[in-house]
Amino acid sequence: MPKRRYLLPSITAAALLLAATAGGALSGGFGATAVAATNGTLAATAGCGKAPTLTSGTRTIQSSGQSRTYNLRIPDGYDRNHPYRLIFGFHWLNGSANNVTSAGYYGLQPLSNNSTIFVAPQGLNAGWANTNGRDLTLFDDISRQIENDLCVDTTQRFALGWSYGGAMSYAVACARPTVIRAVTVLSGANLSGCNGGTQPVAYFGIHGTFDSVLNISQGRQLRDTFVRNNGCTAQSPREPSRGSLTHITTAYTGCRAGYPVQWAAFDGDHTPSPVDGSGSPNDSRTWTSGEIWRFFSQFESTTPPTTPPPTTPPPTTPPPTTPPPTGEPGTCAATYRAVNSWPGGFQGEVTVANPTATTLNGWTVGLTLAGGQAISSLWSGTNTGTTGSVTVRNAAYNGTLGANASTTFGFTATGDGATPPGNVTCTSP
Repeated sequence: MPKRRYLLPSITAAALLLAATAGGALSGGFGATAVAATNGTLAATAGCGKAPTLTSGTRTIQSSGQSRTYNLRIPDGYDRNHPYRLIFGFHWLNGSANNVTSAGYYGLQPLSNNSTIFVAPQGLNAGWANTNGRDLTLFDDISRQIENDLCVDTTQRFALGWSYGGAMSYAVACARPTVIRAVTVLSGANLSGCNGGTQPVAYFGIHGTFDSVLNISQGRQLRDTFVRNNGCTAQSPREPSRGSLTHITTAYTGCRAGYPVQWAAFDGDHTPSPVDGSGSPNDSRTWTSGEIWRFFSQFESTTPPTTPPPTTPPPTTPPPTTPPPTGEPGTCAATYRAVNSWPGGFQGEVTVANPTATTLNGWTVGLTLAGGQAISSLWSGTNTGTTGSVTVRNAAYNGTLGANASTTFGFTATGDGATPPGNVTCTSP
């Protein structure tokens, strides 16, 4: 397996990970064609049978009025009449398409035995903010260019990525459920948006139990989106204890046929290459590549079921695992803190506390964003408004606070984070 180059800088580079996000709407063209493709009415692309003009290497493409690039890896001995699997590998923040390529596309290319076409797109500003859906459009445009020239099995399209790349893979799963067969999200969060996010997609999430950059709770939220969408039986998968230096992989039960959900938690921090029995990530010894390859390759020569997905949208927040205690209206306090910032965006967190001796039932936080600031994503609460005066109400599972208890909600926003939100208030309910 080739040596991957993302380990040593992983924690420091990813510390700047949380970037402003905006999901995009499903565009026409490629997306419309692919609906029929994954429903089994078209198994091969227009490129099948053609003498290819694309070659392995760095390609340039016009997308959303900009010149974008991606790396392409065509299998050795390419057969124009054989439909190939297609895998997109998205890089991490401050990473690059070249990093993904030199890493063997997260270690999958050496395992593929020339069965797969690999793509590594290059993000703008070395990230995947997906502003106005531009990165989803890039995904569509690259897919269209490749499939018009090369022979692709339209039931075998996949995406994966670590950190910000995981966030982009999640965005693809949300917005292109009839295009993508399965995704793997390594240490991700909802940073690139989730336009749609109500239809089933086979999903594999991997996350460290003490991730210091993107808390594992954020990875669980992504997972639970597809636990619901795929009709799986809700559960709380076992996760390894601190210091065990192990990982635990759980396959959910009860999922719709063809739409499995798998979750792997490991005793470790923010890395794509954990190693059982060691606190030091290692590219050649990690278990992730093998498990991801097995997850993707289980769909060999299969198509998703043609039965329509549920028409009732899933809840946007997970239900509580146990009924919360009942409480009364009362007094609450809210405190804002800046978590991270980057050029053009920032992440903030608000702690909601109950300073009284009685249980609090429900809370609403008000805050005023500075000019030019706009919330792009928010978790563990429901917001009204994204600019100026914004209110955030509790989610279904964190509205009841016992005596002297607290909870938090977080958000990412565009704009200059040097000026914190003002007029932060809290009322109950």
